[in-house]
Amino acid sequence: MLSKIQTPLQAALLIFEGWFDRPLGPDWNPLRHLGALSFFFFWVVVVSGIYVYIFFETSVGSAYNSIERMTIDHWYISGVMRSFHRYASDAMVVVVLLHMFREFIMDRYRGIRWFTWVSGIPTIWLLYASGIGGYWLVWDEFAQYLIIASSEWLDWLGIFGEPLANNFLTREAFTDRMFSLLLFLHIAIPLFLLIASWIHVIKISRPRINPPKGMAIGTISMMTVLSLIKPAISDAPADLSIVPQDLNLDWFYALLYPLYDKWGAGALWIITVGVSSFLTILPWLPPQKINDSAQVDNLNCNGCSRCYTDCPFDAVTMQPRTDGRPYPRIAEVDPDICTACGICIGACPTATPFRSQDMLVTGIDLPRFRLTELRDNTDKSLAQLKEKIPGDKPRIIVYGCDFGIDVKQIDAPNVVVTKLPCIGMLPPSFVDYILMRDKADGVMLTGCREGDCFHRFGIQWTEQRMAGERDPYLRKRVPVERVHTCWGAVTDSKKLHEEIAEFEASLIAQQPLEIVLPEKPRKPVADRPAENPTREAAE
Repeated sequence: MLSKIQTPLQAALLIFEGWFDRPLGPDWNPLRHLGALSFFFFWVVVVSGIYVYIFFETSVGSAYNSIERMTIDHWYISGVMRSFHRYASDAMVVVVLLHMFREFIMDRYRGIRWFTWVSGIPTIWLLYASGIGGYWLVWDEFAQYLIIASSEWLDWLGIFGEPLANNFLTREAFTDRMFSLLLFLHIAIPLFLLIASWIHVIKISRPRINPPKGMAIGTISMMTVLSLIKPAISDAPADLSIVPQDLNLDWFYALLYPLYDKWGAGALWIITVGVSSFLTILPWLPPQKINDSAQVDNLNCNGCSRCYTDCPFDAVTMQPRTDGRPYPRIAEVDPDICTACGICIGACPTATPFRSQDMLVTGIDLPRFRLTELRDNTDKSLAQLKEKIPGDKPRIIVYGCDFGIDVKQIDAPNVVVTKLPCIGMLPPSFVDYILMRDKADGVMLTGCREGDCFHRFGIQWTEQRMAGERDPYLRKRVPVERVHTCWGAVTDSKKLHEEIAEFEASLIAQQPLEIVLPEKPRKPVADRPAENPTREAAE
């Protein structure tokens, strides 16, 4: 049922994101960095809030006037910082909600990602509580409206001995002590928000919590211009003897308050609690089906720890070895958090197609899609390119993943395709095997859009391995000009065909390959210790 909603929304989102890619590029596309931007705006709010607090007077009678002095008399510094505080708070709400909706649309909230999704629900509650509490301190008519409506909403629960709203209905009841309590809450709640945000990413390996430097500078610049052109201002000062009538609502934080005015506290509690509960159980409606997790072969794992380093979800750990083998550690996979992406296989130095079929055993493998199957699929595809294509068209094999461009749409006599769970599963030795044995003239690697790999690091690790920056790397003897990458989403069919055409043209213009003849079969890895894993992978 949900997939019927997600599929059209995903197509629309990918097209929309593509519009941002053209002028900004994938690295600076804000829709790819929503989580990091939320952290960035949080720190902008913290820094600007500390500055404003220095000049803020904590009393009922002086709070409003101190804010006005900052806004009007010192508009060029304090006024800008107040506007930063306001606009960064609003921006944080926007990017957090967009981040949540994007994760849902892209189906990245189920399976092992359930914890990150569920922990985000109370984080959103704390975000709203923090922002609304900040408005109270301005103590204008909008603050008066918010604090009375909020306290009446809480009073509906009947859990307080005395109604909270009574503290804000008369001048005599609302004292400086109460105002100091509001300030304390506005400082304490963001601290809890920071803790909740840390918990939110605690199970994510290498989370991106900082946007690219250029994006951060550009964001600050735009906020500066906005603060100068349209500075944040206050409504009229609060007056508890009257009921505010005309208010300038901040729709980012006060969106639900008109519903409270129209339907009452009970209805608003039903809406907020109901929506929060639904979002909490959403990862199990239905639960994501996870394939069998990766498995370690004790006889072939030499404890090199590359699978541990490259796993995008920290599903692999290194444990002391107890089987008597001459290596101190061995990899161990936690099946509860393994996504079966296969990136660990691409990292394993024993994953090489140069061995014969009975010797092709790796230190770590996927039960549902073993390395032997990957090589079989590769060989079957390459068999179609055994003879030169009429017209001297270059022979190309394309590797694609389950979540990126649909390579099955390719229909060309000189191009064959092979799919993997993630492009990061492909060991660089496969490219060596194909090109240096004259099985194809070029290899194209495709996957998700750049910076948006479904399995997080598949694209990044692949590019680094091909560039010789990450082990296991592509051997220097392999001409990198015959390896082409094309990253894109399922909606980027046109891009895929254009990239293939460009790759064909570049291959035609290149010199013929110097072919390396097949080597003699070696002894199975299980029968001998792997003294140099990287060298074995290359061989």
